[in-house]
Amino acid sequence: MGIEVRPATVFEDVATLVGPKKPTSNVCFCLSYRIGSKENVALRGPARADRVRELCAQDPPPGVLAYLDGEPVGWAAVHPRSETSFARNRLIPHIDDLDVWSLWCFRVRPGYRKRGIMHALIDGAVEHARECGAPAIEGYPVDNAGEPVNLTMAYVGTRRLFERAGFEKAADTGSVLDGFPRVLMRMPLG
Repeated sequence: MGIEVRPATVFEDVATLVGPKKPTSNVCFCLSYRIGSKENVALRGPARADRVRELCAQDPPPGVLAYLDGEPVGWAAVHPRSETSFARNRLIPHIDDLDVWSLWCFRVRPGYRKRGIMHALIDGAVEHARECGAPAIEGYPVDNAGEPVNLTMAYVGTRRLFERAGFEKAADTGSVLDGFPRVLMRMPLG
């Protein structure tokens, strides 16, 4: 059985990939770009998990999950940009008025890396956005020019990953992550 990418509607699978190790934590669950800063900081423990459970029940769900032999092994956050903090982000430019979708966070479980899961996730996120009627999809990866990226900061992907998936650089950004500039990569879907 190969890698299958599906909408992230199963909370337990999302929690396996992006849930915090410490149940009382106020980090991760991939909420920092999805909800307002005030709510993000305030949500802790079960309340944080409950918020993600709500998101998994919404249409569209908060992202896509990659499965290998039925086991959740990868996550990609993908959603309409207008419903994320990228809609208000001063460092990531708006290049036009299209109602684009944003693809901004990847996570592959340890033990499953180097198996093509990131490529499957990006392809699955593009297909999900297309099926939901998105006219285009954007990502904001680092432009690391082949240099190694700290795994903790690699969650945004790399320019090369997006280029391999058919995205093209649309703009520079004012954002820097782990010393590398981030670029706006876009793929039209219409």
